[in-house]
Amino acid sequence: MQGILVTIINIIYQVLSLLLIAYVILSFFMAPYHPIRSFIDRIVEPLLAPIRRLVRPVGGLDLSPMILLILLWILRGVLVSLILSL
Repeated sequence: MQGILVTIINIIYQVLSLLLIAYVILSFFMAPYHPIRSFIDRIVEPLLAPIRRLVRPVGGLDLSPMILLILLWILRGVLVSLILSL
């Protein structure tokens, strides 16, 4: 049972990480109203909004995706450790 939960957590982490990376890359090349970008925006923006309220852009560079990626990585590690310690 623990292995299944760890696998699910890892899959969710990987999917969110890939969506976040796609969000950053597509924001440079794709129009905001494109269906693919708007789909990814609907998933990623609610996760980035609280971070953006706390951390303002530095020199025009938005650091919130990188911070979110680090937070997801930490959360994944904590959850996996908790599950494996049961």
